[in-house]
Amino acid sequence: MALAIHFDNALASGRLRSQADLAQAGQVTRARLSQIMNLCNLAPDLQEELLFLKPYFNGRAPITERQIRPIAAEPNWDKQRRRYRKLTDSAGRSDRG
Repeated sequence: MALAIHFDNALASGRLRSQADLAQAGQVTRARLSQIMNLCNLAPDLQEELLFLKPYFNGRAPITERQIRPIAAEPNWDKQRRRYRKLTDSAGRSDRG
């Protein structure tokens, strides 16, 4: 999420002119850049929640960017919130705000 915000700010500030420039500077493919940038479509409270998830140190991440992609693709923020809660409930996250 932090990377998506950073990339978005780089474009908004004019530091980089296009997503193609941003992909090159970030050393990612354009497709990957699109996946990252789509996280900016999440409801603001979900963005904040992702930014403040407690770190994990053992095993796999309980919530992955790949799992968040379809939620970010949903244009309705209320539906996003429901889908996110379902995901976090199934992941057993107890550190939500």
